[in-house]
Amino acid sequence: MLGWNWLTAARLLAAALVCGSAVLLFAIHTRPWGYIPLILGVALALAVDRRLGRDLALIAIAQAIISAISLRADLSDAGMARFTVVLSLAVLVPWAVSRYVFGDRIVVFPVGTGKRWSRSQWVYLGVVVAFGYLVLPVYFIGSGAYRNWPDLVGASDIGRLFIGVNAVGLWDELFFICVVFALLRAHFPMWVANVFQATVFVSFLWELGYREWGPALTIPFALVQGWIFSWTKSLPYVVTVHLLFDAVVFGVLVHAHHPELFDIFVTAPAVTP
Repeated sequence: MLGWNWLTAARLLAAALVCGSAVLLFAIHTRPWGYIPLILGVALALAVDRRLGRDLALIAIAQAIISAISLRADLSDAGMARFTVVLSLAVLVPWAVSRYVFGDRIVVFPVGTGKRWSRSQWVYLGVVVAFGYLVLPVYFIGSGAYRNWPDLVGASDIGRLFIGVNAVGLWDELFFICVVFALLRAHFPMWVANVFQATVFVSFLWELGYREWGPALTIPFALVQGWIFSWTKSLPYVVTVHLLFDAVVFGVLVHAHHPELFDIFVTAPAVTP
């Protein structure tokens, strides 16, 4: 539980400034103004809680690294190379600094938990696929959000989209859960850390292309992923959930650009030119 006093308020404000800056940096795309709350949040945290300050600094550095490029989907060689380098650095730099400079083991990637997935976990995987199958065509095609992704010209672009969707989906869990959520969870209750990480997650996805009424999907998804990881402590499970959902995303995007392909979505509206 949070004890409500000036120190608690200052710590929460610091985290809110750092994570809230993602809305300015990625969703609204107001750079360089978005860096102001980022810097103020780290400075405030260092003033009231040095350990929190250094962990928020890792999140801030990662956000600054990500903001070095446009996050709009880009299937060109240069675009995919930029994404690979920048997003990799956004995970590796906080991990390396936390472990080798601060001597912490907060940023970890728990692959083996030693526990079998429960029946409810397997059922949830099916629910994720069913939900995506029914809702994602309505979202992407009905809202026109699929146009936020590049046109798919031939099999090469479709293959690149498949690689990109899955690579970013894997990175999402490595960064937002294993880095951002983990660093915040070291200082705040689960629900507080989860709301903060979801703020960064959803802002990133907005710039990536999940616009229109996309946050109605991405906000619950981000919150549920954080909760599931807190419950299972299993990176493979949250990655599996994410990649199954993204498999449906891929199929819908291909169908939206080429209606003759993956014509299997019963809820898909007619694609308009």
